[in-house]
Amino acid sequence: MKLSMASIKTLLCVTFISLSIIQLAVSTDPDILTDYVLPPNTTVTDPNYFTFTGLRTLVDATYPIAFTAIKVTQNEFPGLMGQSVSYAILEFPIGSINPLHIHPRATELLFVIAGSLQVGFVDTSNKLFTQKLVTGDMFVFPKGLVHFQYNSNATEPALAVSAFGSANAGTQSIANSVFNSTIYEGILAQSFNTSADIVETIESGLKG
Repeated sequence: MKLSMASIKTLLCVTFISLSIIQLAVSTDPDILTDYVLPPNTTVTDPNYFTFTGLRTLVDATYPIAFTAIKVTQNEFPGLMGQSVSYAILEFPIGSINPLHIHPRATELLFVIAGSLQVGFVDTSNKLFTQKLVTGDMFVFPKGLVHFQYNSNATEPALAVSAFGSANAGTQSIANSVFNSTIYEGILAQSFNTSADIVETIESGLKG
């Protein structure tokens, strides 16, 4: 499915709106005492430093075969350093999922550009907040809470843009952090009240 010009225009409009909203929020990034921040050992810059062209690939592009997140953080766009904002473009083929994860340093504000998504997060009392979003809807994921997005539509892909109140919000996969690390399998087995064999099966699935 290709992005229409109307979708591109909508994406640009919501990008501006989302940035404005995020900038009004309290950020966890430290305040800077200069107009902008330059990388170490850099003293001269030009307008190219404040320009990011990495999303041009979305124009007239087809959806990938698996869920894909195109990140625009200070790592990809150094001009964001010190500015307390970043973005991610989320592409959801039919039936795809952005698995359980957290952003430890920022709130996420998601806007559905095309299609529909089932989204949700779990608060610290283990209460699940879930919602069905359609094109034009927005949803906020509080900072540091476990959340997900899922395209349950059997016929239509989905596209969303997420804004973050940090130049480097960070993404931590719950499954990989727990089962694809070096935590002793016996600890995992006791933590989940299961057997080491099941833990090994999960670990093998993630590595595969």
